[in-house]
Amino acid sequence: QQTFHYVDHPDMLRVLKFFKANNEILLVHSSKYEEFVQNVLAPLENLVHINYSYIRKATSVELIEKKFEVERIVYLNQAGNFISIIPVMKYGEAEVPVYSRKQIFDTDQNGNEFKIERDYNAEIALTSVIMNQHPDFNEQLEGREYFYLHKDKFLDENWFLNAFENWRNEGITILGFNEIKNNKLNPYKAKITIEVNSGIDWFNAKLKVHFGKKKATLKQVHRALRNKSKFVQLDDGSHGILPDEWIEKINRYFQAGDIDEDLLKIPKVNFTEISDLFEKEVLSEEVQNEITIYHKQFSKINRSEVSIPVELNAELRDYQREGLNWLNFLDNFNFGGCLADDMGLGKTLQIIAFILSQREKYGHTTNLVVVPTSLLFNWQEEIEKFAPSLKIFTHYGAEREKSITKINEYEIVLTTYGMVLSDIRFLKNFRFNYIFLDESQAIKNPNSERYKAVRLLQSRNRIVLTGTPVENNTFDLYGQLSFACPGLLGSKQYFKDIYAIPIDKFEYSKRALELQKKIKPFILRRTKKQVAKELPDKTEMVIYCEMNAEQRKIYDNYEQELREFISATNDDEITQNRMHVLTGLTKLRQICNSPVLLKEGHSGNNAVKIEILTEQIENKSKEHKILVFSQFVGMFDLVKAELEKKNIPFEYLTGQTKDRGAKVQNFQTNDEVRVFLISLKAGGVGLNLTEADYVYLIDPWWNPAIENQAIDRSHRIGQTKHVVAV
Repeated sequence: QQTFHYVDHPDMLRVLKFFKANNEILLVHSSKYEEFVQNVLAPLENLVHINYSYIRKATSVELIEKKFEVERIVYLNQAGNFISIIPVMKYGEAEVPVYSRKQIFDTDQNGNEFKIERDYNAEIALTSVIMNQHPDFNEQLEGREYFYLHKDKFLDENWFLNAFENWRNEGITILGFNEIKNNKLNPYKAKITIEVNSGIDWFNAKLKVHFGKKKATLKQVHRALRNKSKFVQLDDGSHGILPDEWIEKINRYFQAGDIDEDLLKIPKVNFTEISDLFEKEVLSEEVQNEITIYHKQFSKINRSEVSIPVELNAELRDYQREGLNWLNFLDNFNFGGCLADDMGLGKTLQIIAFILSQREKYGHTTNLVVVPTSLLFNWQEEIEKFAPSLKIFTHYGAEREKSITKINEYEIVLTTYGMVLSDIRFLKNFRFNYIFLDESQAIKNPNSERYKAVRLLQSRNRIVLTGTPVENNTFDLYGQLSFACPGLLGSKQYFKDIYAIPIDKFEYSKRALELQKKIKPFILRRTKKQVAKELPDKTEMVIYCEMNAEQRKIYDNYEQELREFISATNDDEITQNRMHVLTGLTKLRQICNSPVLLKEGHSGNNAVKIEILTEQIENKSKEHKILVFSQFVGMFDLVKAELEKKNIPFEYLTGQTKDRGAKVQNFQTNDEVRVFLISLKAGGVGLNLTEADYVYLIDPWWNPAIENQAIDRSHRIGQTKHVVAV
């Protein structure tokens, strides 16, 4: 069972010691056998001496040389601000710096010393591999046993990552990197792989990031990018370095999807971006087929017609049928959307028809409709009028039931934004079929409590309704569409940086076109001009009211005081005192109405607008019904006094009005009531006041869109008279 080795080697002592250490039998072929036996073999035990002449007769003997196992190593060492890079060749257990020209000896287990045979060709090759990694190394070749770099240069721009990778590919072991002072960098290049598969409502992207054997979680990578850093803190405390070419890519992945453990979930509503985000090779065949279908379906101009629900007590106009088709089309893909028709075009009717079609499609479902308080009665009446078979439950008032136990018995749960905010604790536990938000500009601010509350609600799908999707700026879209189509517009900051600021601040048309293309499948907007030719045109006119002498004097004094304040104040102080400036402007606006509104003892006789408005109402009220809007509730106290003097009946609605429905009903049906006084913010949206054909705006609002909303209370579908807005 012994192993025999036939050896002829000039350094027999080294060879012999190796074989003895392994308890093997050595057969020696040597020209100086007698001398070898006497000087080498005799002192050693457990060796079998074979006669020299016997070996000579073995003509087929194989002659081999047993060598040491060799390992290539690079040692890193810090001295001050410099890092030395020392190439070392390891022969068995002995390590030899390749620059050393000394003969190296080692000792066996018995204490006998022997010389190490170095492989100079391999050592030169090791030196060459190291030198190729930095131009500075060429100048350091003479007179040293190491290469060196300043620490900043060593760690600069990931130099060491490329060098280490090349060295490892050559089979070189790198030691000492973790000993560099204040160094927490991981010594491995990032290895990033991605694979995109299809889920139910999501595309699931598997993003794997490894640094050597250490895996970075998606949360660790996201934290780094959120902090605008390329260093990812790993579980072992080291910091992996993300490649520059991947940082922007991964950032876009995070903007498009949400982290779920080791997956990035990208909503399918964002299908238009998948092809831009990922190379085709990483998309599964299923995902590729799905995206092709989406693009094909959404590029069609004419969508398949759905039948009008048999229980709808109304005849839909062509554009309303198109709206119903569009809602059903989105429903087929579980996509939400924004119905943004102009005011008065019957958004409520289209939604009622759609809820009836959901019944025909799925059977009994429970849908939540959230509206401003002023529209509760309007929705109740419209549902009763157009779809009396729908079971409706109004969740409102102090006596409301504060649980969800009976909600599923109804097809429509009607409530207000205020009620959702108050009762979100239990409302969020029920999964609705659809959530419809009417006048959805109410959630345009994603930092508002109202927005945060509705985002907690659960549903299979969501639709928002608004006549003014953009009131002030592009960012108004974000809150509404991030509710209806989660994930479509990315994160709040991303939308601001990529779309809102470039479009609003810099009028960047390319970004505007990109955004239009992105949201086009999910917003349906028709204007009155486009679809309702039967709607009478409205006339808008301005009556200029010249102040009397006393009113002008009061105005000029306040104006001068405000101008002097602004002139004497630098920009920073203006910013700090902007509320003072706003208050000053508001006072000037109040003086234009009546100085009495300042509540500083001024006479009520100096109010030219009230004189002209009263005259207008007197002239028109016998034959026309009139709406009067103002932003100042105090102004209505003055107008009411004048109407009462003239015995002109009126209704009155502000934010404090409790029974809004009854007041609207009285104005619409009572022929005696000729005037409706409405505060601009309380009655600017949702009210259907088609009996009126004259609309007076006492004072312009900061935002013209609000004025247009007020005018459209009268100028809407159902109006048969010519509307005049003054």
